[in-house]
Amino acid sequence: MRETLYGRQAVRESLRANRRQPFRLWLMDRVVDTPIIEEIIALAQQRHVHTETISRNEMANLTGDVNHQGVALETSGYPYVEVDDILEYAQEHGETPLLLLFDLLQDIHNLGSLIRTAEAAGVHGIILQERRAAGVTAAVVNTSSGAVEHMLLARVTNLPRTIEQLKGVDIWIAGLDGTYGSKPYTEVDLTVPLGLVVGNEGDGLRRLVREKCDWLLTLPMNGEINSLNAAVAGSIALYEVLRQRAAQD
Repeated sequence: MRETLYGRQAVRESLRANRRQPFRLWLMDRVVDTPIIEEIIALAQQRHVHTETISRNEMANLTGDVNHQGVALETSGYPYVEVDDILEYAQEHGETPLLLLFDLLQDIHNLGSLIRTAEAAGVHGIILQERRAAGVTAAVVNTSSGAVEHMLLARVTNLPRTIEQLKGVDIWIAGLDGTYGSKPYTEVDLTVPLGLVVGNEGDGLRRLVREKCDWLLTLPMNGEINSLNAAVAGSIALYEVLRQRAAQD
């Protein structure tokens, strides 16, 4: 299956990551010749990608009503991996595993934003359920500023079962959830091999997922609004993991 990526950051990072097979680069005529455009062209030449200049209307026909920034790339589909590949990646780097799990996350903007944070925070890989949840699309690549191209993502058929498998190899599971019994996120030891679970935007964690967590974490809420969106909450928790692990070194 082929896909058309759009946006300068998304296209550049896809070419830099070198995990997909690129087929064709499109540049809109009169596109401003900036350093990032020059880098995209150079990367395409290194990969022997055919480059074609097209009109504004042709670019709009290719990408639809999106902010394409005058650049598009025809490429192979997103290269999902297996959960074991993520664990092996952490082991190869001699690092304590840090995984991010999405429980039926559906908003592509939340997904892209969290993936961008995860890549910046050094998360080893992301796990999401295959059905009833958002996957990696061109829009997600763009929203993540291309960060997803550098991330290992696994899709699984049953997230609760996958959590059990992770616990079987000594990965502790912490779920972001504000229900009774949750602990403040700063009061849990997050330096252990960890899988952090972020729930659905509207319903949070499903009961089966919640019950399989070793800890439930809550963030303080002092205002009138009693929750944060998934991307913000997940990002705060990820950087608490980094803070704790840095203090341990």
